[in-house]
Amino acid sequence: MGIQVLGLLAFLAASALVAGLGGLATATNVDGWYATADKAPWSPPNWVFGPVWTLLYTAMAVAAWLVWRRRTAETRPALTAYAVQLVLNLLWTPVFFGLYPALGTPALWIAFVIIVTLAVAVAVTVLYFGPISRTAGLLLLPYLAWVVFASSLNLWVALNN
Repeated sequence: MGIQVLGLLAFLAASALVAGLGGLATATNVDGWYATADKAPWSPPNWVFGPVWTLLYTAMAVAAWLVWRRRTAETRPALTAYAVQLVLNLLWTPVFFGLYPALGTPALWIAFVIIVTLAVAVAVTVLYFGPISRTAGLLLLPYLAWVVFASSLNLWVALNN
């Protein structure tokens, strides 16, 4: 049982690390250039993002843990897909928020390519996770929906700024 708890803590720590690094990239820019950016009419208030991402990162970690626990032949490719999407998730925030002051609109388009690739990677991860653990696959569906939604926000900002 101890290894199970350690495994869950490791996945939660990985999610917390990605969330924390993303927070560092947004901290100065949310109140900077992004505060005056032309945002999509359907963009939620900034305070919504923190709670939503907290729930999503937690669900992602639990999903990965559920797959990791199974230790089947399919576990390694599934967790590799998970790692790929986690890296893409980590890349998007500093590109979108951090590079805009230096590169301007091209940074937003680079971020858009990353987030669309992220959506595909999350969908692939769902397809890998589902057969191993139905619950794990289902836990990632809100994340996939949010990434697609965030893609629409990114596209609007890239088109209008």
